[in-house]
Amino acid sequence: MSYQIKQHSAAFKMGISDPAQFEQWLADHPEVIGVSFVGRSNVGKSSIINALFGSKTARVSKTPGRTREINIFDFELSLNGKKSDLQKFVLIDLPGYGHAEVSKEMSRNWDQLMTLFFSYLSPSMMLINLQDARHPNQDSDKAFHKFLKNFTRNAILVFNKMDKLKTQKERAELDKLKPALSKEYKWIRQMYFVSAETKKGLPQVEEAIVAHLLEELEIRKSNVEFDEDD
Repeated sequence: MSYQIKQHSAAFKMGISDPAQFEQWLADHPEVIGVSFVGRSNVGKSSIINALFGSKTARVSKTPGRTREINIFDFELSLNGKKSDLQKFVLIDLPGYGHAEVSKEMSRNWDQLMTLFFSYLSPSMMLINLQDARHPNQDSDKAFHKFLKNFTRNAILVFNKMDKLKTQKERAELDKLKPALSKEYKWIRQMYFVSAETKKGLPQVEEAIVAHLLEELEIRKSNVEFDEDD
């Protein structure tokens, strides 16, 4: 059996910028299973989401850093190319971090939203942190991971824009950096090097997402069966 993300199945549910509203959403959805995306502004997050879930899922902003909402979708998996009987899952597109032109007020709002997100979100959510392969491990990325270390989270690290590394020297510099990145981000489950433009590396990211969703469903099923046995 082969499960995949069902293309164009992601349906937009709501955009939230108010911390109180988001806190209520988290309280109403304590056990959601899904995946969330976060990265530095202009890292190509929307392009990655569209490549994985279908074009036009996420709006590609012409002004990086302007989107301050948490956008929530639900989506489905397909089985061997056909609709599956599995439940719907949740996709969360988090606002980007590290944009210099964002006001202090917007930055404080982002901090509030992220603190709520990581403090109260279901442990069945996978986090995908995106970085730019041309400019990995920037100060804003380091600051985000320092923040993230306070929370237990199933997370993977994806380096986008590999197609932009045109010279052998650029690729060699990234290869040389990989061991240091693995050491610095040792709590990260996996790292992937991809291109939203060429789609290279994205099938492996999709496999990781699907494996996470199926694993969480199995855990949920086992817990229900255990409770019934009691």
